Amino acid sequence: MGIAKLPRPDSPAAAAFEIRGGGYRADIAVKGAGLRQLELDCPEGPMALSETWEIGTRPPLSAGLILAPWPNRIRNGRFTFDGIEHQLEITEPGFDNAIHGFVRFTDWSVVNHADDRIELAIDVRLHKGWPYPVRLTVDYALDYDGLTVTHTATNTGAIPAPFGMGFHSFVRVGDFPLDECTLRLSAGTRVPLDERMLPNGGSQPVAGTYYDFTSPRKLKSVALDTPFSALDVDVDGRSRHELRAPDGSGTVLWAAREFGWLQAFVADPDAGRPYPGRGRALALEPMTCPPDAFNSGIDLLVLDPGQKWTGRWGMAAMGR
Repeated sequence: MGIAKLPRPDSPAAAAFEIRGGGYRADIAVKGAGLRQLELDCPEGPMALSETWEIGTRPPLSAGLILAPWPNRIRNGRFTFDGIEHQLEITEPGFDNAIHGFVRFTDWSVVNHADDRIELAIDVRLHKGWPYPVRLTVDYALDYDGLTVTHTATNTGAIPAPFGMGFHSFVRVGDFPLDECTLRLSAGTRVPLDERMLPNGGSQPVAGTYYDFTSPRKLKSVALDTPFSALDVDVDGRSRHELRAPDGSGTVLWAAREFGWLQAFVADPDAGRPYPGRGRALALEPMTCPPDAFNSGIDLLVLDPGQKWTGRWGMAAMGR
């Protein structure tokens, strides 16, 4: 098996497939197996629940793309596993990090496609610093309760493999500006990050701090790019995070226990970083582990040969 080159990050998406169910509609792109659009049919017209982009263009800020076999960043692209040091390609040269894995800008294969669901798959082969073949699948399904996304990862190699998964979901409530919306996060702690967006301390309680969104807070003047944990789950084993508009409508992103982390990103137009100005969507990204977990070991998954991991998250309109 040869060494695979990383796909070009500006490679355009070639095609998308529509699914419908329960009054919802979604478009799924082959490039990155990305959630290109999620909307709810309403009497006054469709209400967008996620950020979208045009087919043939690069998703803004990787909106709607899958992050695997690691989410977030690996410091200097270097990690040690089972006593062996690995050097990944640096894919965030400004911060000298390897970021978000290998599959964001690669074409996935459609395995099954029905009116209300679609399944795609990809084989993560050998890359520079990555000797761990893994097969990934993602299943998008719609019903009256909204969108359910089911991920699997199977170690197809002969040795144990480190693994992490995330999804770069961007949430919106129609065309309401973020500054008019409120945010509630079921998260009890957060990890502080340095200027390279890497952890520079352990988890800290959010209660009573700038990062406390356990009760709904207005987003005006709020800027975040923060990993949260200690996610509070409901009786069904899901954590729920809500973006609500002034008229009471809203979008909820939920995650099952397999996704114990949530990265929240709200652009700050005055931060001096290459982000677009504030708009109508923020990133709420379910993840299995924090930044640089391949070095810290925090919530790092290890898949034995042949072992399969499954995780679920989803989105829906509030109040249906």
